[in-house]
Amino acid sequence: MTERFQPHDRLFKVLMSHPETAGALLREHLPREIVALLAPGDPEWVPGSFIGNALRPFYADRILKARTVSGRDLHFYLLIEHKSHFDRRVAWQLDCGRHRFLEQKAREQPDWLTLPAIVPLVVYHGERDWTIPNEFLALVDADAALRPWLMNFAFPVINLGAIPDDRLSAHARLKAGLLALKYGTRDAETQMAVLEEIVKAVWEVPELFEPVMLYLIHTFSTLRADHVRQIVVRVQPEEENQMMSIFAREILEKHKDAFIQEGRQEGRQEGRQEGKAELFLHMLQMRFGMLPDSIRRQVASAASNDIDTWSDRLFQADSLQAVFR
Repeated sequence: MTERFQPHDRLFKVLMSHPETAGALLREHLPREIVALLAPGDPEWVPGSFIGNALRPFYADRILKARTVSGRDLHFYLLIEHKSHFDRRVAWQLDCGRHRFLEQKAREQPDWLTLPAIVPLVVYHGERDWTIPNEFLALVDADAALRPWLMNFAFPVINLGAIPDDRLSAHARLKAGLLALKYGTRDAETQMAVLEEIVKAVWEVPELFEPVMLYLIHTFSTLRADHVRQIVVRVQPEEENQMMSIFAREILEKHKDAFIQEGRQEGRQEGRQEGKAELFLHMLQMRFGMLPDSIRRQVASAASNDIDTWSDRLFQADSLQAVFR
């Protein structure tokens, strides 16, 4: 699965690559005793990922490095869970990622005497309540008398679903991003009910408009082309054509495989052709707004090669007529 089809990962990366936003997440949502150790200033994002390829459809991870009031480095290993329900083995995923990071640091400094401090942290935005213990030993089958002798660590959990929308963050950029993530795994009715609230939040941070809209396009199952255009016209009207072109490309990637698979399942050339025409009409509407009936009839009766030719012109054409020249 490519990054294009990991919308949770992509939006979270945008948020955490901004030092002030990452700092707000840590200071607002970590336990007080950890926050008290943080020196003034924002954390820096450490490039790299430390989860296995097989887990990337379900998790994203980021490393943030901060300084403590004592002058030491303090790393935070953030794991965001993409699934709509929590994984009871998340402590194992945290331990594996933390271990890979420490291995990398040891290779970089083969003569090391001390290892960097690293605090694991889970950002959860699934539908179900988080109920599993937030310590590693909860996964270990051992007698209680052995606990002092076994490796263990605790980890904070930022459960977005349990935080009221108006308390997600006092930081406008973080609030807009977390609000979108919070509802990215919800049912369609709940998503559309909160859409206006997300738009208002993004209105305050225009630089976050494009990544949040791309996220909503991939995760809000019933978000239609007319919804997207209405939001663009309200928030960034001067960028309407450019934004709609970007979003149309994204929707094309999102639905292309589904239409192809649908045609294969039907086992008919007609099914694939109808799917291609339907997708192209959807892209036209995303790009240029409501379509006249004559265009719909022309596309519905067109040959597959004609639709391919028109699709190639779609994102460069400055008018509907230019697509069909």
